[in-house]
Amino acid sequence: MTVPSTSALAPPPSPPCSPQPYPSGDGRRGEHRPDRPRVTELRLSAFAGHRGAVLPVAPLTLFTGPSGSGKTTALRAYEALARLGGGDDLAEVFPDPVACVPERARSDAQRRRGFRIGCTADGPEGPVRLDVAVQTEPELRIAGERLTAGGLVLLETALRDPGRHAVQAAWHTGGAAPVTRAPLPDDRLGTALLPLRVAGKTDGQRRVLAAAEQMVVALRSAFPCDPRPGRMRAPVPRGTGRLLPGCDNLADVLRRTRTECGRRHALLVEAVRAGCAGPVADVLAEPAADGRVRAVLDRGDGTRTAFERLGDGELRYAALALVLLTGPGVLEVDPAGEVPAALQTLTVLADGFDRGLDRRQRAALLDLAGRMCARGHIRLAAAVGDASGAPGACGAEVVHLVP
Repeated sequence: MTVPSTSALAPPPSPPCSPQPYPSGDGRRGEHRPDRPRVTELRLSAFAGHRGAVLPVAPLTLFTGPSGSGKTTALRAYEALARLGGGDDLAEVFPDPVACVPERARSDAQRRRGFRIGCTADGPEGPVRLDVAVQTEPELRIAGERLTAGGLVLLETALRDPGRHAVQAAWHTGGAAPVTRAPLPDDRLGTALLPLRVAGKTDGQRRVLAAAEQMVVALRSAFPCDPRPGRMRAPVPRGTGRLLPGCDNLADVLRRTRTECGRRHALLVEAVRAGCAGPVADVLAEPAADGRVRAVLDRGDGTRTAFERLGDGELRYAALALVLLTGPGVLEVDPAGEVPAALQTLTVLADGFDRGLDRRQRAALLDLAGRMCARGHIRLAAAVGDASGAPGACGAEVVHLVP
């Protein structure tokens, strides 16, 4: 990626937004209805190896490219924005912030360095843009933030006094005073704090609230997922039945989902049958001697194969199929609880989506992803090593990254 020049941490000026129509898979049912907020663009203005990158985010997005092209970095930026939108502070989101600074970025006159990321969320309010500048040196803090819609700046923050742990914020009012000014914390996303700060008494304030809520709902509806086969083989304790990002507790989730929805479980069995060796009549969880549960394949002839005997590729394939078929009610996410589930669309962020999969498994999983994303059941942004055949097969938006 090209290398950013020095200095300015403030977000760049935001041009007026325009909707970005992306394909919805089969073109019939799916681009998620306009009442469902969703991220449609990711901007990596200066982040790690990226400079000035504008990446589309469709219902099904595949980031592809050679090693070092920034596929994982793009997903990491999306996850960081999602966590900031959920209210996490900077230190939690960026435990190693210096790694996010472009390698050759030089300090400015105040000895500051940092990075810039942003996104666009579409929904009832139309496209809403968020741009964030993060200072990493000499101290981690948000140096600037801008929320815009229709070319109008709704929120803007700036670091005025380096000695104070606050930024000066100004948000649109539209009443007797055009803007309201107040300090906000410099370690949290101001957009996520607006619902607690804006009264909503004027049309301008209500517009600010609607845009901020659309952005926050779109960002919070994300589930980072990277199955770890080494932790999926052993029996697990009974728990909440909600799948963890590493899919360690897959057996416990199978115990729950097998009885909750017979139709989706049948689809899971069909998917596992297409991607695992040997016959598969059912996928289930059975109790272990110590009270825990383990996942097994029922071969249909009285034989049951424990997941501990499956290969890494089979385990990753089965876990990702379960993720695509279950959705937000089963995945361990922190959704916007005050927003009805019908108005939310979950986005799965999957690094190494095809890692360890053979060609047959990759094709079957992409086909399943295409069908689920086209229905509006879920959205998927994934990093893949090989996207050959994907556009025609599953309606994917393939984003080629070049180092």
